[in-house]
Amino acid sequence: MSFSSPARACGIDFGTSNSTVGWQRPDCDALIALEDDKITLPSVLFFNFEERRPVYGRLALHEYLEGYEGRLMRSLKSLLGSKLLKSETTVLGSAMPFKDLLGLFIGQLKQRAEAVAQRPFEEVVLGRPVFFVDDDPIADQEAQNTLVAVARKLGFKDVSFQYEPIAAAFDYESGIAREELVLIVDIGGGTSDFSLVRLSPERRAIAERHEDILATGGVHVGGTDFDKQLSLQGVMPLFGYGSRMKSDALMPTSHHLNLATWHTINAVYAQKSQLALQSMRYDIVDPSGIDRLFKLIEQRAGHWLAMQVEDSKIALTDSDSRPIDLGRIEPGLVAELSRGLFEGAIEPLLQRIRASVGQLLETAGVGAEQIDTVFFTGGSSGIPALRQGVAALLPSARHVEGNTFGSIGSGLAIEARKRYG
Repeated sequence: MSFSSPARACGIDFGTSNSTVGWQRPDCDALIALEDDKITLPSVLFFNFEERRPVYGRLALHEYLEGYEGRLMRSLKSLLGSKLLKSETTVLGSAMPFKDLLGLFIGQLKQRAEAVAQRPFEEVVLGRPVFFVDDDPIADQEAQNTLVAVARKLGFKDVSFQYEPIAAAFDYESGIAREELVLIVDIGGGTSDFSLVRLSPERRAIAERHEDILATGGVHVGGTDFDKQLSLQGVMPLFGYGSRMKSDALMPTSHHLNLATWHTINAVYAQKSQLALQSMRYDIVDPSGIDRLFKLIEQRAGHWLAMQVEDSKIALTDSDSRPIDLGRIEPGLVAELSRGLFEGAIEPLLQRIRASVGQLLETAGVGAEQIDTVFFTGGSSGIPALRQGVAALLPSARHVEGNTFGSIGSGLAIEARKRYG
């Protein structure tokens, strides 16, 4: 699609794992290069204590893994709709509201986009999941209001929203040749979102598309939840998860749950948490797992371990097994991860996704045989068991692969031009 002038506004896809900025301009790809020549900026923030500065994206991960002293934060989007959002954390010796952390990262997206565009952006279309919070409209609205407040503080004067799967639909529509009834399946880092949309070349230019959106739905399940379950089932047992106490009760799980969840890993390092672990060590029948846990805490290796689990999850898309070498914790220690173990661990989550798709079709009053296309996008949409589950629900639909990390940003850029010129 060619344009004679650049759009006034941009679209921002602030993702749980990766973020993009889309901006339509003549004879260029819509997605702006945000880090070197890459269109994604991983949603990662690292406070480098030695140099007393925040670092973002791949560079943040690099500095953390290189051993710089500091604080790593990922999955910042998961704060939206959570109770943490109203509290604060300590960064570089000072209290910082979690809301300000969101502002730092989204502000970085704005700055980098403006540096490439060589102009300021005052209007923006922000992507949002269908539900920030499941079954809680008040908390969901609070999450959106928080994003509006953050964006306005950063200098955006006009802030509007589009559902992420609808944005992905508009990206897909830009390349089709005939009318299609399309199910958009967007499996991101924090949420799974679905939209049933009627798309066609003739409808592209229409500004108001409400009648073409037959239904939207979603569930608060995403890639970080898959990571968590893989960690709990395949890795945490080596660190005492599921250990028996002398009373025959199971060891409390809160420490392992924190360690398996990106935005709570730092809680394991807190003195209170370590004292609680030490007090229960002598009540555990086999303390070898908890002793490994102490070594992991001593090395502050929680984020490193979470990265290994995430890498294994991605590798299991194409491979049957992907072990994690835990030799840095204990010589010869290996977590044997397989696709079968992974699929078993996430099956309850996949059930929720399949149920949400089924509910969407029911809400729209559409039979499975009427769906022409399933359009997959989002970083976790390639998981074989997930695709097979959706395929079984819609056996006659063809499957199309979107730009895993770019479809939403491109669609938001289309929407930004329509709304703001």
